[in-house]
Amino acid sequence: MEEQIDLVGKAFVDHYYHLFDNDRPALSSLYKPSSTLTFEGHKIQGVEDITAKLISLPFDQCRHVISTIDSQPSFSGGIVVFISGSLQLSGEEHHLRFSQMFHLIPMLEGNFYVQNDIFRLNYG
Repeated sequence: MEEQIDLVGKAFVDHYYHLFDNDRPALSSLYKPSSTLTFEGHKIQGVEDITAKLISLPFDQCRHVISTIDSQPSFSGGIVVFISGSLQLSGEEHHLRFSQMFHLIPMLEGNFYVQNDIFRLNYG
């Protein structure tokens, strides 16, 4: 069971950051009206507002480099995924370190959606 949780967590992370780096508007398919994003301390709720925030970030091109992925089972078949890594912005020499947490909730068709998403840059 633990191995399956880790596989789902890694597959989600690969999919999420691929979309973020290559087709950011498509991230809307991963959220629901009840979803909440906390981005650098600012809370945003709902698919439209979350998508608008992610699309409006002040950079067009970036590349995520993932260092660690930790996954745990949650209630009712959910999965909590914690990620650390770095973000390479186009034209920038230095990477930005970040941490992100997702709470994934299963849907009837066997997929997951993001109920909670917390993102922080790691300074220092």
